[in-house]
Amino acid sequence: MDQSETPGTARGRSRPPSQADVAALAGVSSQTVSRVANNRSNVEPETRERVLSAMRVLGYQRNSAARALTLGRFHVLGVVTFDVAAHGNARTLAAISRAAQRAGYSLNVVCVEDRTEEAVQQAVRQLTEQAVDGLIVIEAQILDRPGLDLHSGVPVVVADGDPERRFPSVDTDQAAGATAATRHLLDLGHRTVWHVGGPQDSYAARRRAAAWHATLKAAGAPVPPLRYGDWTAASGYEIGLELAARPEVTAVFAANDQQALGLVRALHEAGRRVPQDVSVVGFDDLPEAAYLLPPLTTIRQDFEEVGRQCVAQLLAQIDRASDTPAAERTVTVIPDLVVRASTAPAPEGSAGR
Repeated sequence: MDQSETPGTARGRSRPPSQADVAALAGVSSQTVSRVANNRSNVEPETRERVLSAMRVLGYQRNSAARALTLGRFHVLGVVTFDVAAHGNARTLAAISRAAQRAGYSLNVVCVEDRTEEAVQQAVRQLTEQAVDGLIVIEAQILDRPGLDLHSGVPVVVADGDPERRFPSVDTDQAAGATAATRHLLDLGHRTVWHVGGPQDSYAARRRAAAWHATLKAAGAPVPPLRYGDWTAASGYEIGLELAARPEVTAVFAANDQQALGLVRALHEAGRRVPQDVSVVGFDDLPEAAYLLPPLTTIRQDFEEVGRQCVAQLLAQIDRASDTPAAERTVTVIPDLVVRASTAPAPEGSAGR
């Protein structure tokens, strides 16, 4: 070696440090460096620390492709989502990313815009061609064909969107949340509860609407006509203008906090006070929900737990640690009712309307 050459250089040209460079600096064999790089257990603690120290000194980075060939794993998870701008999906994706990072995995994400099975299959093909160890599908929308039929060739977990239970899933108990919201308003003495639903092609929105309807029926309360929004504050505002014009409306459960925000503004503009004239409950517990005027009563979803469970379920499959049928591998995360100042007892004289 030329005297001007040092590990990581060759004839004055920079190159990444190799396993041989690390071995030379640590005074061990290249095989020992490989064992440490691949986290094998058959290395003495003192030797392992010497190798790790050499890696840090040289700035050695493991070759991911070579490691994948050795271990049969890429340490990359694929994620398919249908609306990354939607608050719930964005929070779930962020939680999955954190859980994956803690487990030593990175993410490749594809957002599907077309509500078709072919679009989903194309997203799956795109991710599997990029070499992923498994897939997470966030809130599968209702497509042009019933059910969610994926031919991925890798393990799959679905977050909040596989009613046929073809795949292991992590499911926020949408029905429990909607039931708690509706029951809270009925317990305050409101004769019935109106509902601003989410989009009809969302499994989560449909489950919330179905639970709202069932809770009213079980209580013997009238079931008002369902209004469908699109998760945005603008749609909540438009529906809110209509509801504000109806004096019999004293309680509204919105399918998410953003729609509730638009609803509250419409009520305010129409001179309907919240909660003195109309009580409002949302769903999700946005970080801003506690700072609205009035602070919003809502259903809090534990997105962090959903992300953690999605990654845990997927890694269990990748490690072949679970032989339980998919239908039985469903983790249910229970949301909580958070009572704030946007709900109050029914106005006097409203019970007989």
